[in-house]
Amino acid sequence: MIRPYKLFYLMLAAIAFSACSSNKYAATNKIYKQQAENFANNIKAMPPQGQFIDSLRPEVQSFIGSVNFGIRKPNFVVIHHTAQNSLDQTIKTFTLARTGVSAHYVVSRDGKVVQMVNDYLRSQHAGLGKWGNDTDLNSSSIGIELDNNGSEAYSTAQINSLLGLLATLKKKYNIPRANFIGHADLAPKRKPDPNNFPWKTLADRGFGLWYDQVLKMPPPEFDPLVALRIIGYDISNVGAAVTAFKRHFLPTETGPTITPGVRLVLYNLYPKYM
Repeated sequence: MIRPYKLFYLMLAAIAFSACSSNKYAATNKIYKQQAENFANNIKAMPPQGQFIDSLRPEVQSFIGSVNFGIRKPNFVVIHHTAQNSLDQTIKTFTLARTGVSAHYVVSRDGKVVQMVNDYLRSQHAGLGKWGNDTDLNSSSIGIELDNNGSEAYSTAQINSLLGLLATLKKKYNIPRANFIGHADLAPKRKPDPNNFPWKTLADRGFGLWYDQVLKMPPPEFDPLVALRIIGYDISNVGAAVTAFKRHFLPTETGPTITPGVRLVLYNLYPKYM
């Protein structure tokens, strides 16, 4: 006969086992924890490992810990679409080491928000690209993936959850209004995402900048390439930069040509970034 207190502990054990077995990402969560602990141990090491100056003799170098320091502070938010067909598919992609990609957050079609990387850690979401003088957006940004295959509309629930997430990030990290951008903005030669995205809706809520309703004709000496560069676009490939600009600010236009409409918007918009 099993005594009542033993039965109680057996039930607790069964519940704990059931909880663990029902979490299909328990294994990758364990790997996440181990990697985070490895980073923590590296940060705690005194002196820091592998950070001495190779060209100087060891006896002329030392380490004394300052009391004035902090941890990584993101200064940008980069928005993507997943180009996949479900939240589960995206989570699987981000939990396979061989893919080499991740994001801090994934916002599903139904508005569910899944955080996958601590804000203070460097997620691998941006890849090769440039915005202004920043050539490593992975190190300076929060990456947000929207559960969307790239050709469908974004749901109201999804956009509402995104707006709530952006409001929290902006307030928590004091992210400048101009620093909410898309993957295509920083990597115009490689990426189109987020495609068909309601950037004006975000700008109206304070996440990104937008142009005025009344636009003035630019003077003849106005240089649209300088304006694109001031906004942040990499103009080493002008056609790609113009296409990305249109995708963000003039979605009814396509192609790499600088049209009169592009000149009008650029002339109004670029001083806001100065």
